[in-house]
Amino acid sequence: MTTIETDYAVVVRDLEKHFGKFVAVDRVSFEVSRGEIFGFLGSNGAGKSTVIRMLVGLLTPSSGSGTVAGYDVLTEAEEIKKHIGYMSQKFSLYDDLTVEENINFYSGIYRIDRVKRQQRKEWVLEMAGLRDHRYSRTSILSGGWKQRLALGCAVLHEPKIIFLDEPTSGVDPISRRQFWDLINDLAGKGVTIFVTTHYMDEAEYCDRLGLMDRGELIAVGTPQSVKSDLMKDDILDILCQRPQDAIADIGRLASVKDVALFGRGLHVVVEDSEVAATDIRRLLEDNSFAIERIEKISPTLEDVFVSLIEARDKATGARKVAG
Repeated sequence: MTTIETDYAVVVRDLEKHFGKFVAVDRVSFEVSRGEIFGFLGSNGAGKSTVIRMLVGLLTPSSGSGTVAGYDVLTEAEEIKKHIGYMSQKFSLYDDLTVEENINFYSGIYRIDRVKRQQRKEWVLEMAGLRDHRYSRTSILSGGWKQRLALGCAVLHEPKIIFLDEPTSGVDPISRRQFWDLINDLAGKGVTIFVTTHYMDEAEYCDRLGLMDRGELIAVGTPQSVKSDLMKDDILDILCQRPQDAIADIGRLASVKDVALFGRGLHVVVEDSEVAATDIRRLLEDNSFAIERIEKISPTLEDVFVSLIEARDKATGARKVAG
């Protein structure tokens, strides 16, 4: 058993996972610094969970290499499990136990010293805001409270690296925000957080991001650098009458690359915002669509992600035609 001490909590090089002929993860490489919140983004089925399951020792990579907490993902999976916290998509709690009983159970699983167990239990109850629920049966807790309890159980043994796989999926927005407050508190104490999500707004809370699509890592960077460096096109925010009806007509304009519903309005990807804005205004006015606003805005992470996916789809289509 050999640990490799570096400034990185996670190092991945050309990691792959095949299921038969299906390539779920295709030559993924990245690093996560110690004490960093690293967000792994992508739509469902992009390969995020497969990567995280390889890193926590639940799946063996088909090829490539990597280390977690200095331990080799290929040969030292059991050592990795001892030094990390892991919260899966489905809460691994026991509904027939109370909050306190669940914490006691996981204290035993992690072999926490008996003298320290009470201290850690009280810390988890305080950290997660569960003191008033300690004797409540877990089955009656809301999704948000179960989520807090699952996080508390995952960090009972004070791991320096925590893997959270879609931790806020299916949870209401308020609970999601409260959960991220807990994550930020842990990161502030020097804990490395590796979190997968398909909620683009949550990516703004991360120090750096990795964007996954169809098994490939297509971009890595800070939220700001991803938006400023990877988005070469302009974004127009349009609020008009009947946007669902206008979207098809706008999409046919030569000056428009892509258009999508965004809230009550539309986000339009264009190469030249001035030219496109003039074309769109004329089109909407000629077709009697009342216009509230047409303005250039800074791209959101969702805009960037959609734009990157569209570009990859077009490039793939062009290669198929050429082939």
